[in-house]
Amino acid sequence: MPATPALLSALRRGDLQGAHRLDLRHCDLETLPDEVFALADTLEELDLSHNRLTRLPDDLARLHRLRILFASGNPFTALPTGLGACGQLELVGFRGCQIEAVDAQALSPALRWLILTDNRLARLPDTLAERPRLEKLMLSGNHLETLPDLRDSPRLALLRLAANRFTTLPGWLDTHPGLAWIAPAGNPFVHRIFHSLSVRDAVTLSPCQIREDHLIGEGASGLIHKSWWRDAAAATERPVALKRFKSAMTSDGLPDCEQAACLAAAGHPAILAAEARVAAPDGRTEALVLPLLGPEFRPLAGPPSLASCSRDVYAEGFRIPVDKLWTILSSIAGAAAHLHGRGLMHGDLYAHNILWNGQDRALLSDFGAASFLPDDDRRRARFERLEARAFGFLAEELLAHAEDRHAPAVTPLQALRDACLQPEVDRRPGFDEISRALQAVAPV
Repeated sequence: MPATPALLSALRRGDLQGAHRLDLRHCDLETLPDEVFALADTLEELDLSHNRLTRLPDDLARLHRLRILFASGNPFTALPTGLGACGQLELVGFRGCQIEAVDAQALSPALRWLILTDNRLARLPDTLAERPRLEKLMLSGNHLETLPDLRDSPRLALLRLAANRFTTLPGWLDTHPGLAWIAPAGNPFVHRIFHSLSVRDAVTLSPCQIREDHLIGEGASGLIHKSWWRDAAAATERPVALKRFKSAMTSDGLPDCEQAACLAAAGHPAILAAEARVAAPDGRTEALVLPLLGPEFRPLAGPPSLASCSRDVYAEGFRIPVDKLWTILSSIAGAAAHLHGRGLMHGDLYAHNILWNGQDRALLSDFGAASFLPDDDRRRARFERLEARAFGFLAEELLAHAEDRHAPAVTPLQALRDACLQPEVDRRPGFDEISRALQAVAPV
């Protein structure tokens, strides 16, 4: 919960001694209270989001145990240089500020996760490549045309570049040994592709053909209501899910890019794609119509935590029979092969984006990070093999939770996992090959 006046008073009285986490969101702060430094021996996480801060103290490193700092929604124009001296600082989040510059001195040596979504950055310092622990880099919604060469950042796994100004992507990117999740939509190099495929073949409904019911879900990009698709000719209705998009950009990208990808993804039984679009009078997509799933469908895992960074979090005690594990992997491999056959990359192939009914159906969902790919066949093949690494992580996680690790299918599944995770991108299998390998070890 955001801080209250009582919490600020407690901080100033010294009542919070020993605190590991301090939440000072929405406190109308213009400066960091000096009393925060009284917590230097214990404070590990500090949230200063949604205040009026334009700078942080140069001696912020006095908070020598600080690992996590959020300061989103403040009017910073530069990333504070004091951050760079914080030797333990591994997660830095400055989303939705007004940052135009990042000085090399502002980058902590322990940096693992950097969030600069929705700012005004035109460049990043080359020294970003000198952060060996860098694993997650979120840069959507800036003015970037180039990136530092990060090929020597071996742990970099997730990269968000949507809605920038790239006319081409860096040559090192599609051969990076660690990358598994990348979101490049909304940049000039894919802009024309996006427009050519956006609504061309979609079923289009008018608002009067949909009757909205109650809210059943909310995600980063929109609200989902149970609704009814009216067939006036037959005087019938059938239940569907209606997703209305928020106007704001998410950390993954723009709503209209997600809409286009969700429409283009249709046509595979293991993909939760749009059945139709609802068009406003001006022709703009107002909402998407999705299948209405039963309550038995649940996310296979939870999203990454602050501690796990780029890896999903599974429920305590989660175990899965090998035959069901195989069903999930086979379904998702087929879904990914379908997407790449259409020149489309999911960009967020994670267990938390897989809906599983616990028995025989797994559905790949959430196209917020999806992107159409360049025309160049070589680059398309490499992007597919970047996504194969994400599939390899999925296989690794599921195998770690297998009920019977001595089942006959486990050894070939482990070999497939290793093939997908190998560092040389060109040697990884594509999804058609992955699907064939899975069929060869199908449970009897």
